[in-house]
Amino acid sequence: MSNAELELNKAVALRFKKSQGTKDMPQVEKEVLAPDYNRIRGGNFHLAANARDQDWPHPGMYLRAAFPDRVDVIEHVVAEGDTVGLLFRLNATHQGNLFGIPPTGKKIDVYEIALLRIVNGQMTEGWFMMDEAELLRQLGARMPVRSDRRIIAPPVPELGESGDAIVRRLSAKKPPSPEDGLKMIMARSRISAPSADDRAPDFARKREAFQHMHDYGVARGLGAQTLRSAIAERRDPIDRFVADGEKAWMRFYLHGTHESTLYGLPPTGKRIGVPAVDVSRFAGGKWKESWCFGDELGLLLQLGVPNLLLE
Repeated sequence: MSNAELELNKAVALRFKKSQGTKDMPQVEKEVLAPDYNRIRGGNFHLAANARDQDWPHPGMYLRAAFPDRVDVIEHVVAEGDTVGLLFRLNATHQGNLFGIPPTGKKIDVYEIALLRIVNGQMTEGWFMMDEAELLRQLGARMPVRSDRRIIAPPVPELGESGDAIVRRLSAKKPPSPEDGLKMIMARSRISAPSADDRAPDFARKREAFQHMHDYGVARGLGAQTLRSAIAERRDPIDRFVADGEKAWMRFYLHGTHESTLYGLPPTGKRIGVPAVDVSRFAGGKWKESWCFGDELGLLLQLGVPNLLLE
C-alpha cells in the first residue's frame, strides 16, 4: 500500500474520532462507517457487560451522557495495510450515570486504544480497549453489583500465534522487509528466552502491560509476586502487528493459569487470557522504547477480584 493510501486511512480514522460529540457526527458516520461495520469490542467492554439486563441508565452514545464534556487527546497514530491504530486519552467530568455508577463530579484522564480496519475509505471493523481499571480507580468506584450478584468475566480467547512461529515465518522471507524486522524483534520479546541484543543501550520500558497491578504489589512490598511468577504455563500469543516507519504496535494475549501468589492474592487455579497492546519505538533497527497497555479489569474479573485495586 502506498504512503498516500496509508495517510488517507489515517485521515479517515481521525475524522471519525474527531467528529464524535459534534453536530457533524451523523453525517461523518454515514460517510465513514461501512454498511457492514463490525464493532468487535467497545472501549468499556467490561462495564457494559456488567450492566447488561440491569435497567441502569444508558451512558449515552460514546458515553456523552455520562461525560458530556468529553475530549479525546490523540497521542499516537500508526497505519499499515488496512489497519490504523489510535492511542488517545479520554479527558472528562463524570456528570451522568456510567453503567450503574452514579455521577461523582470527578475529572478523569484515562487511556483508550483502537485498532481499526479501513477498506476503500470506510471503516469495516473497530476494536477498542479503555483503561477501565484506572477509570474505576479515578472515580473511586467499585464495580456496580448486579441484581444476580454475578461477576461477568470475559471468556479466555484462543487467538494468536506464538512468537517463535512468527519469527520463523518472517525470517523465511528473502529478504525480510524493515517492517518485518521490527515485528521479529517484538515477537522475540514474547518467547521463553528474549534477546537483549534487540534493545538499544538506552532502551526504556515506559509502562508495564499491567501497570496498576504492578504498582499495587510494589506499594505493599509484594513486587516479586509478579504475573510472570504467578501464572503457570504462561504464553503470550500474538495476533496483530502494525509497523509504521520506526514505530510498531503488537497485540498479544496473556495466557496461563493462576497457580502461585499474585501480589498477595492466593492461587485461584483459574485460567486467564486477556489482550494487551505494546506500543513501541525503534531507532536504527534497535528497540528504543516500549509502552504497554493490558486489559487489567478483564484479568481481575477472571480472577474473581474486580475491586482488588481499590482495596
